[in-house]
Amino acid sequence: MGQDMIHIANALQAILDGAVPRLRAMSQKHVMHDRGAGKWNVKEILGHLIDSAANNQQRFVRARTADPLVFPNYDQNAWVEALGYRTRPWLELVDIWAAYNAQIAQIISSTPVARRSVRCLIGDNEAVTLEALMADYVRHVEHHLAQILPVETSAR
Repeated sequence: MGQDMIHIANALQAILDGAVPRLRAMSQKHVMHDRGAGKWNVKEILGHLIDSAANNQQRFVRARTADPLVFPNYDQNAWVEALGYRTRPWLELVDIWAAYNAQIAQIISSTPVARRSVRCLIGDNEAVTLEALMADYVRHVEHHLAQILPVETSAR
């Protein structure tokens, strides 16, 4: 595995290590807070990250044997609604998200160098390499966690 893949897997693992305890500590009031019309609450954002993990796990594994990988987009709102994240227990969602991402970190870390340049066509998006798709996944996780987790300030 190339150094870039190690960096991507380590970045995802570091996100998990830092986020999971903070997610577990969140209050019911915080995770159910209405963020405004048409916006997901915190439970639904984490649910979306679970759906993203489920879809990307499939993409990352299938790209090991397909070249190019052709995979559909998914309707994120339909997934969030179908899975009923708003009514699910918060800690259950945290556990599912953490487990899925541990799986994804494993997939990334074990992806052979020869497969990282596989072209991936997701929906009607431009083709990207598997490595770029994996790096984008980590950025996507970071983006949504920034919506969920309060900004930490350093002690002075």
